[in-house]
Amino acid sequence: MTELGPDIDPVESQEWQDAVADVIERDGPNRAHFLLDKAVQQARAAGATLPFSATTPYQNTILAEDQHEFPGDLDMEWRIRTINRWNAMATVVRRNKESSEYGGHIASFASSAVMYDVGLNHFWRARSAIHGGDLVFFQGHVVPGIYARSFMEGRITEDQLLNFRSEVAGGGLSSYPHPWLMPDYWQFPTVSMGLGPLMAIYQARFMKYMHNRGHIDMADRKVWCFLGDGEMDEPESRGAIDLAVRERLDNLIFVVNCNLQRLDGPVRGNGKIVQELEGDFRGAGWNVIKLLWGKGWDQLLENDTTGRLRQLMDETVDGDYQTFKSKDGAYIREHFFGKYPETAALVEDWTDAQIWSLSRGGHDPEKVYTAFRRASDTKGQPTCLLIKTVKGYGMGTAGEGQNTTHQQKKLAEDQLRAFRDRFKIPVSDEDLPKAPFVTLNNAQKAYLEDRRKALGGDFPQRIAASPRLEIPGLDAFKAQLVGSGEREISTTMAFVRILTTLIRDKNIGKHVVPIVPDESRTFGMEGLFRSVGIYNPEGQKYTPEDREQMSYYRESVDGQVLQEGINEAGAMADWIAAATSYSNHGVPMIPFFIYYSMFGFQRIGDLAWAAGDSRARGFMLGGTAGRTTLNGEGLQHEDGHSHILAGTIPNCISYDPTFQYEVAVIVQNGLKRMYQDQEDVYFYLTLMNENYAHPDMPAGVEEGIIRGLYRFREVKRPGKAHVNLMGSGTILMQAIRAADMLAADYGVTADIWSATSLNELAREGQDVLRWNRLNPLAEQRVPYVTRALSKATGPVLAVTDYMKNYAEQIRAFVPGRFTVLGTDGFGRSDSRVNLRRFFEVDANHIAAAAMVDLFREGAIDEATLRDALGRYEINGNKPNPRLV
Repeated sequence: MTELGPDIDPVESQEWQDAVADVIERDGPNRAHFLLDKAVQQARAAGATLPFSATTPYQNTILAEDQHEFPGDLDMEWRIRTINRWNAMATVVRRNKESSEYGGHIASFASSAVMYDVGLNHFWRARSAIHGGDLVFFQGHVVPGIYARSFMEGRITEDQLLNFRSEVAGGGLSSYPHPWLMPDYWQFPTVSMGLGPLMAIYQARFMKYMHNRGHIDMADRKVWCFLGDGEMDEPESRGAIDLAVRERLDNLIFVVNCNLQRLDGPVRGNGKIVQELEGDFRGAGWNVIKLLWGKGWDQLLENDTTGRLRQLMDETVDGDYQTFKSKDGAYIREHFFGKYPETAALVEDWTDAQIWSLSRGGHDPEKVYTAFRRASDTKGQPTCLLIKTVKGYGMGTAGEGQNTTHQQKKLAEDQLRAFRDRFKIPVSDEDLPKAPFVTLNNAQKAYLEDRRKALGGDFPQRIAASPRLEIPGLDAFKAQLVGSGEREISTTMAFVRILTTLIRDKNIGKHVVPIVPDESRTFGMEGLFRSVGIYNPEGQKYTPEDREQMSYYRESVDGQVLQEGINEAGAMADWIAAATSYSNHGVPMIPFFIYYSMFGFQRIGDLAWAAGDSRARGFMLGGTAGRTTLNGEGLQHEDGHSHILAGTIPNCISYDPTFQYEVAVIVQNGLKRMYQDQEDVYFYLTLMNENYAHPDMPAGVEEGIIRGLYRFREVKRPGKAHVNLMGSGTILMQAIRAADMLAADYGVTADIWSATSLNELAREGQDVLRWNRLNPLAEQRVPYVTRALSKATGPVLAVTDYMKNYAEQIRAFVPGRFTVLGTDGFGRSDSRVNLRRFFEVDANHIAAAAMVDLFREGAIDEATLRDALGRYEINGNKPNPRLV
């Protein structure tokens, strides 16, 4: 901070302070703020290096006199809310009486009940014929309260509450917001900390994208994202806040529940998390509204003529604020107000009970309503609401303001009694130990019905129904179904041509969303810059330096390409927004997200898992895939495991195609499954930048391509020494070369098998084994791999550009001898030839491995094997590539 030095003219200083005070008194603080801003700008323009502060005093941003009139019945809503609190608590307590295995959380909803109540009663519109509906990211740990609310509305039964976190038998309720498990209820998965805020920003951005491209009328729709202050430590929570400002996402509202506690203790015991977050968000350009103090504090602050109470609020750290609410009024009198004579005097006529009743802002429905209304009315920038609460509010000795409160699952009878008495819950002493659920009376039910009717209907609610798209047939890609002749191309180039065909399609072209994280030129997609443009809500205010070129960098308000910069996480969040558009907007979009494959599942795997949970539909394209394909980039760029990671996501369908016709068949099948049949799956394809000649598509191979395996080349008359070489991606080309070498060198014949998806083969095989195990007396089924290879003679050798485990998955289904080659180990920089030699997946190693298998089966003699090992330069003492 700049050293200000001594006050050389105290009289002048006082005159300035008096002038500011006079402006505030006559015209209000906003006018004073305006004048001071002008003065600061002038001083800086003159060369003054004034210090910057992004924080404001530890006060409510909205003054008491600016508070909005509450539009509902406060007494009725308090009564309903207390019953909701009780039922939320009872949901967890009753489940854990049966077994502590079930878990659950009480304290988070206890702290934020007012916020959700106000939102559900007065703000969040359901999707209807006349409104697109708001999108709300519910904080994961509060779900018992949301279920309890739906129970009071008649949307969830008592049996379902009793089966909270018990889903296997059906009819239970998921632990957190999971659209996969509750597809008609939850909109977004949120409890993987940090992903909610990141996804919310891009959902808000995509909503404006859809509006600017004419797909929807956004009107006054909002995206609300509820967060915990502890969750804000996740890098993803704050990582994209600049984008929200840059694109003026005034349809985005963050609500941070600042109860000052994370899972184990204070968020910032020695500091102030509210001030830290205010500095970050205001510094980025967000509209920040702090709601810290309930209305009981208004009179105290008005009486604070010395400013000592405001000083005390500023200097008290969060660890102390937490401690105060874990004690009682007497403790607060002594340790807070008692710090200064002036503050002690403010409450000297108050009882300890009155001091204890001073609430934090998040527990005051009138102030919460005003904050929500101000956020909703903000134009031109996103809003962050920092709302202070008490974790475990109302739980008393069971956990109010205590470090252990997050883990609290059970309440003793005396604690239940205290909870009941504090909130005047209509439960008798006799029934109290059972923690029964409480239903609403007719007047209360009618009130909730009227509130939700005014807002369009039930909430939360996920609507899956959307129009089916008219998908082009495979003949639309006829250019990719025929060979490339002598011209060598990559599968990446083939994909770009397929994408261009789709964008030009009169039925679905406008639904295609190309997404690239600053690698369009790498993938040969720069032609889209001019043809469909890069989305930018500000248009293009500058003249690009390449304006005279055919594929210049063109940005436009209605651009189709989402170019996210060096930002895979943001691009993936964009993709999820597009891939869930069918549900969130009722308009199916077809996102194609292409990126360096190493920076996909490895870097954004949690988002990929969230995409599965979200029932996303779309295409992910891992470019320059395989451990030996992107040869010059080294360890961090070479992917040998993305297919293994993709296989962990149940509804991710993954392929490693070699030829352009395979890419065309897979994409067309994916379009049909997702946008015509409306399956909740998404597709991952690996693409390569290696060029080679592509053949015509053989007749009748479409089913095999989709299922994961087909015979690409068959020897009509197999020799005595015959093998089956199976491969995928660019390494299939090495297998083809190896087959030619074996024929020329030793007369060994080989069938070539293209394994487009070893993951899909493994899944189908495992499903068959499971069915056979569960139905041992029925006719036993045969896995597709087994049937496909049933008439193949000789050993089978599988080789890919991925770890051996990728192909090892199908070992149980392969009849006869089966050998796997793969690229285990760290990647490194070198030529493709040297890398494939190093990882033992080149044509020489494939041919040699085939000869070893033939020797073991007695098809060749030892002398022939020795000759082959020498010819193919196999070194038995070569270091293991996995270990070096």
